[in-house]
Amino acid sequence: MDKNPIQEANRYLANARQILSEKAKKDGDFYGDRKYVKIAGHTAWCGVLIALDAVLNVRRNLKKNQRPDFNDYLSAVSRIDSKTSRLLLAAYETLHKSLGYDGNPDYKIVQRSLDQARLLIDWASQHEQPAAPASSRKSPFLSILKFW
Repeated sequence: MDKNPIQEANRYLANARQILSEKAKKDGDFYGDRKYVKIAGHTAWCGVLIALDAVLNVRRNLKKNQRPDFNDYLSAVSRIDSKTSRLLLAAYETLHKSLGYDGNPDYKIVQRSLDQARLLIDWASQHEQPAAPASSRKSPFLSILKFW
């Protein structure tokens, strides 16, 4: 049984928050362990991508084993909502780069980044298409065969 991608994205975001609260050792306005800030940032970013994949057809035209580029996500979001594309760019810069790669320990930046992730996941949940019934997912070729 497939998991709901929005629920899965929310689970990733909850895991990121749990990593920060249990392992990153907050001390005043900073986290003490960059390793766990990096892990949490990467986890939250993956949750955002899972949510966006549920809404956007970014992976549809990719070749086998080809990964989508961030610009593919950005252009797909901007076609739907230009304000959200700015939010996506900000989340990319903070979650993926500043937290995921650099492990920026600043508490306010980390929290703002997680808030951006929450907003993007909520946006995706509002734009998610309901799953098609199993009968409509069949190949049109099979319906032609039934005609014969």
